[in-house]
Amino acid sequence: MSELLEAVRSGASGRELAEIDLPTRFRAAFTRKDEVGIFEGQKDKDVRRSMHVGDVEMPEIAPDECVIAVMAAAINFNTVWSAIFEPMPTFHFLEKFGRQGWYGARHDLPYHILGSDAAGVVVRTGSAVKHWKVGDQVVISPSYVDEEDHGSYDDGMMSETQLAWGFETNFGALGEFCVAKANQLVKKPAHLTWEEAGSNTLCAATAYRMLVGTHGARMKQGDVVLVWGATGGLGSFATQLVLNGGGIPVAVVSSEEKAEIVRSQGCRNVINRSELDLGEGGLRNPKAGRILGEAIRRQVGEDPGIVFEYLGRETFGASVYVAKRGGKIVTCGSSTGYKHEYDNRFLWMRLKSIIGSHGFNYHEAVQVNRLFGLGMIHPTLSRSYSLDEAGEATRAVQLNQHIGKVAVLCGATAEGQGVSDPELRERIGEEKFHLFRH
Repeated sequence: MSELLEAVRSGASGRELAEIDLPTRFRAAFTRKDEVGIFEGQKDKDVRRSMHVGDVEMPEIAPDECVIAVMAAAINFNTVWSAIFEPMPTFHFLEKFGRQGWYGARHDLPYHILGSDAAGVVVRTGSAVKHWKVGDQVVISPSYVDEEDHGSYDDGMMSETQLAWGFETNFGALGEFCVAKANQLVKKPAHLTWEEAGSNTLCAATAYRMLVGTHGARMKQGDVVLVWGATGGLGSFATQLVLNGGGIPVAVVSSEEKAEIVRSQGCRNVINRSELDLGEGGLRNPKAGRILGEAIRRQVGEDPGIVFEYLGRETFGASVYVAKRGGKIVTCGSSTGYKHEYDNRFLWMRLKSIIGSHGFNYHEAVQVNRLFGLGMIHPTLSRSYSLDEAGEATRAVQLNQHIGKVAVLCGATAEGQGVSDPELRERIGEEKFHLFRH
């Protein structure tokens, strides 16, 4: 264990941290380039085989970067993709990045440190970093934007050089230390534990852009919003954002247990899709949209103006059907398959819109973390693992054996650490932070 990490754990000041040498090596979870192809021809691509935990080299940082001692990180589905080397090995991204000067060449290594969500303490800053200092407690936005790309000044996600940190870059979240650009850092909500704070940004800010931001559906008060997978990483935040913004969420879940969790968040309108008589083909049945639409209208009296979509092939046809005239289907993914089928008559003849949404920009990451900091929305953490168990944590996400978010303790020695505003936490009520753990 490095002296620097021990000092962070003990609550050392920024000045004290700056005087301790940065370690030359640290422990992290990574994939290996020489193992690309190990799952060829296999049905069960068990990520525990491809994810390794061991010592890696501390990289040199660029002038606009910081080194962060990671207290906790989170598993997202992009870590699963990295670990099964699909839809392409992420080493292709690192090789491409490696052709962009010395700062990119640092990333082109025979190993890839994964992870796109983290919370921790800044322990080093590059010479060009102005707004952050050693000792600051931060969460990390995974949107990696080149500030010299003109597109980033309109919207960071419109930059042709935008990358997903820890997926298309190296030195990601799943380690004792990570490297991030200064314009990825966001102030940590003071009342959250490390594992709670480190599990939010990727999914919560993605949902914020889809529903609230100027580039998404622009939800307004009273809008009926259909939320697929309402206890998933994205859906669990979407439901809260709709409620917080004065909308009317209609949550779709797959069991009564999940329905109770959504109701405990304050969502009154819940559809258990296992109780719908969809017939052969399930949600892909041509009649599924009509059956779902009837179920929605029974609960709220009208069709949804917005459909929050990220499941893709299985649900997209029904999503297009159930949206009201002039409604919006906003999609950020296709976890059940990329090739969607829908009846285009229900789109063009009823003047509906499909909005493609990907990630989020720095402003949106800051805004959604502000909502966490104000106690207006809350983490949806269901379980934490140790860094040594990063493969097990990723396997749980791979097999959809989780609800909400899954965290990995990296520098933190136990759950519950990192709270610096216990008064706010007490006012909110401890039960709000444990809804997904039951």
